[in-house]
Amino acid sequence: MNGGKTWSSWYNQSTAQLYHVSADNTFPYRLYSGQQESGSVGIKSRGDDGEITFRDWKPVAAEEYGYVVADPLDPEIIIGGKLTRFDRRTGQGQNILPVPVQTEDFRMIRTEPVVFSPLDPHLLFFASNTLWQTRDRGDHWETISPDLSRPNYELPATIGKYKEDATKQAHRRGVIYSVAPSPVDANRIWCGTDDGLIRLTTDGGKTWTNVTPPNISAWQKISLIEAGHFDANTAYAAVNTLRMDDLRPHIFATHDSGKTWTEIVNGIPAGQIVNAVREDPERKGLLFAGTEKGVYVSFDDGANWESLRLNLPATSVRDLIVKSDDLVVATHGRGFWILDNITPVRQLNRNYLDDLLFKPQTALRVRANLNTDTPLPPDEPAGENPPDGAMIDYFLSKDATGPVTIEIKDGKDQLVRKYSSADKPLEANPKRLRIPSYWIRLPQSLSTKAGMHRFLWDMHYTPVPNVEPEFPMTATYRNTAPEATSPWAPPGNYTVMLTVGGKTFSQPLTIEMDPRVKTSAADLQQQFNLSWKLYQLRLKLAPIGKKFGDVAEQLTKLKAKAAERPDVTQKLEAFAQVLTNFGPPHPRPGAPPSLFVLESTTRLFNEIQGADAAPTAAVKTAVADLDAKVEPMMNAWQKLIESDLTALNQQLKQAGFPEIKTESSS
Repeated sequence: MNGGKTWSSWYNQSTAQLYHVSADNTFPYRLYSGQQESGSVGIKSRGDDGEITFRDWKPVAAEEYGYVVADPLDPEIIIGGKLTRFDRRTGQGQNILPVPVQTEDFRMIRTEPVVFSPLDPHLLFFASNTLWQTRDRGDHWETISPDLSRPNYELPATIGKYKEDATKQAHRRGVIYSVAPSPVDANRIWCGTDDGLIRLTTDGGKTWTNVTPPNISAWQKISLIEAGHFDANTAYAAVNTLRMDDLRPHIFATHDSGKTWTEIVNGIPAGQIVNAVREDPERKGLLFAGTEKGVYVSFDDGANWESLRLNLPATSVRDLIVKSDDLVVATHGRGFWILDNITPVRQLNRNYLDDLLFKPQTALRVRANLNTDTPLPPDEPAGENPPDGAMIDYFLSKDATGPVTIEIKDGKDQLVRKYSSADKPLEANPKRLRIPSYWIRLPQSLSTKAGMHRFLWDMHYTPVPNVEPEFPMTATYRNTAPEATSPWAPPGNYTVMLTVGGKTFSQPLTIEMDPRVKTSAADLQQQFNLSWKLYQLRLKLAPIGKKFGDVAEQLTKLKAKAAERPDVTQKLEAFAQVLTNFGPPHPRPGAPPSLFVLESTTRLFNEIQGADAAPTAAVKTAVADLDAKVEPMMNAWQKLIESDLTALNQQLKQAGFPEIKTESSS
């Protein structure tokens, strides 16, 4: 895979978040990196990926690290650590270990599995040397297995001269290190121990069978078992052999309930000890593996593997999980990384190497933070959100010789937005910029280079042309987008069309509303209709507004130049007075001249588009009043250009002054 440049994290108890987007916008990954700092309101986070300070993350389970799961029926209840039930509403945690004080028959290590059944949200498993289950969040526990570890074992040759002393101290020591309830069979549970055993129950724990591959020994750790998502008889096991001085990768697969196993590591080089293996829940045979130095992917059920490290540091990946459309990994450096939107990976066919437009994932119309804010100082790392737009992924088999274009059309086949690799980016004027330049998001462009590419559509119609970008005060370091000048695209079905080398590819795209927004479809349509009306007015008024500004600027310069010519100054002042009739009734001192009708149109448009709600009655009235003023204003402007300005220019020419220039009247 030749994807993007960035990895990140997600799934432990106290983490801080950092997000990276690759330079070519391909397969972006987020980073969460965390270490609990007790007693603090925020969290000072450290990871193998850097150090960041973040205020959004709170410690749970009062543990430095370990498994942690949210209750599927109440996500405010978090269970994890060794072993705590934490309520985020109160901030309190209660110890719920099945055996509060360790005994000869109850052994634990520092990271014991805590897993909810994927088929029964009431059923929670916890592992020590035996497997436990509870249906009331740990108030009552039931053991459903005997001790699943080895009763005795041979000491490895790798301990050398210490073998004799170790033999004298040898005792039963193993624990269950991985628990994998089947997502297709409620009675089937796989367990792997840290002393090299794999056990299977097919009757909910009444009986257990040893299904360990014959070449696994006592000091090979069953690091993680993944139960098959499509076949109850399938499972995958990542085996860590570091304690045996064996640095080779080991992944085993079974498709007959453990009767036979096949080692599947072709493509993973020596030195990449495997800690985790997962199957994608949507594409059968798509596997991901976490190793001591990165991440690998297989498109053929493990027959062949290739690197998916991308921008990920050379760090030990201890676990990974597929969450919806994201791939999430956890590192030994207390870091968490997310590969956003793996839908193109799910569609990738290694036998098809021609140009390709991938089917986009469903896009959520979610607004950014609306609070006025300023970014953290540029020298302080900070978190970022996933890409805020519809993600369009495409593959080019070779460099394109001509422009690459992307078009988005609505359900009526009407063009909503068009992009081209030949587009010239609209950039802010640094002389007029009212915010630091490092706030601004760099403009993106369609790539024409061979390889995988990701492009973001902001889910808006075509912007009003030639409008200098304005930036909000809801700022994000290097990711502050300009204010939109066109309406949001309504929720619904769209078509994405990619054209390259004379060929056009199309894919459906669905836009859904932020699930937190409960505004009705009828109200959203009202919002769009009124916004569209103002948008059309802006398209009509924007050229006049530009001319108005140009004329006002030239007039100011001429007044300064004619300061010692009262006759010319008088004519300029008279024209300036006429021009003020087009400006605001009460202009702010020092504010640049503006066309009031256009300014009002922009303000009303921003108010309507500022929230996912039907326009208020007052706004509707204001739009109707504004609409009635547009035609008279345009007629007055036409007269000003054709009559007043023409007369003034003749007088300026006679007085030896330059004329006020404008394009053809409109």
